[in-house]
Amino acid sequence: MTANPRGRTRKAALARTVCALFVAGAGVTGCGGEDPDAGTNGVGKLPPAKIQSRTQSAAEAAGTVRLSGAVVSNKRTYKLDMQLKKGGGTGSVTSDGVTFRLLRVDEHLFIKADADFWTHQDGKSDDSTSDTAAAGKLEGMYVKVPKGDPAYQQLSVFTDKDVLLDGLLSLQGELATDGHHEFNGVRTIRLTGDKGSGGRIDVSLEGKPYPLLLVRAGDAGTIRLTDWGRDFALKAPDKADTVDYGQQLPSS
Repeated sequence: MTANPRGRTRKAALARTVCALFVAGAGVTGCGGEDPDAGTNGVGKLPPAKIQSRTQSAAEAAGTVRLSGAVVSNKRTYKLDMQLKKGGGTGSVTSDGVTFRLLRVDEHLFIKADADFWTHQDGKSDDSTSDTAAAGKLEGMYVKVPKGDPAYQQLSVFTDKDVLLDGLLSLQGELATDGHHEFNGVRTIRLTGDKGSGGRIDVSLEGKPYPLLLVRAGDAGTIRLTDWGRDFALKAPDKADTVDYGQQLPSS
């Protein structure tokens, strides 16, 4: 009879818990003979380069993922909460205290924000009556971003699973492993670049070797990667809720 993998995982977790209690009570440093990779997907035993390769392949093959956390780019911090899939993505981005929603379906990109977002220019609010009135009409609407507008290239990156992950999952410097850890109850192996100064990634040891937690090099942000393979609805907004400015967005 074939053993139940979930049962093995639970037994391994129970064994680790009992071991930890014993160690704490006995004042010793570890449980002799325990294999930290027992019952795992086995990537923890691989060389660092192999772990990175397996992780990137798993991430690329996954249909969906959710990214949440912060990214620092060009001295600006972006707080993200994005759901991504092959055909686009949806979620929220916050920068300089201003939050807006992004939605991309295939090549069609939309922004949804409040009036303050549309009157915010160069760090200041434009108080002109006409601009304020125009911003009021855009509040809560999906504003289509023209492909020729500079904002399209800047913002579509946040909705592109392949491009975003390719940039985030690359560690800098010499690869190494930094022990076994746990993230949200899931056992992980930690992969580092230049002993952590080049960033680090916690890779799942359960199921597929998905990256679960990313700390970027140079204090450039921390990202949680969850909901791997969990599908979500992605469709264009109704025309009644959409504003199309044609060739260029309002200056903002």
